[in-house]
Amino acid sequence: MIKLIFYGLVVYLIYKLVFEFVIPVSKASNQMREKLQQMQEQQRFQQQQARTQSQPKAEPVASTKTAASDKDYIEFEEIKP
Repeated sequence: MIKLIFYGLVVYLIYKLVFEFVIPVSKASNQMREKLQQMQEQQRFQQQQARTQSQPKAEPVASTKTAASDKDYIEFEEIKP
């Protein structure tokens, strides 16, 4: 009779372990994996968009250089203590 109670307790504990720990952890890991894949796909898509937007257009080279030099210059004043 004690063996039967012991085996019943062991089966119950295994059941609790599987359904309250193993299955939720596996579901969470699958969800995280899916989210990670979605984020990677979104990042690839954004990189592709950035590449297509950053490709040089058919503008004159001289105007591009002057515009870039104006953007690169930052005025500043030196502050002495």
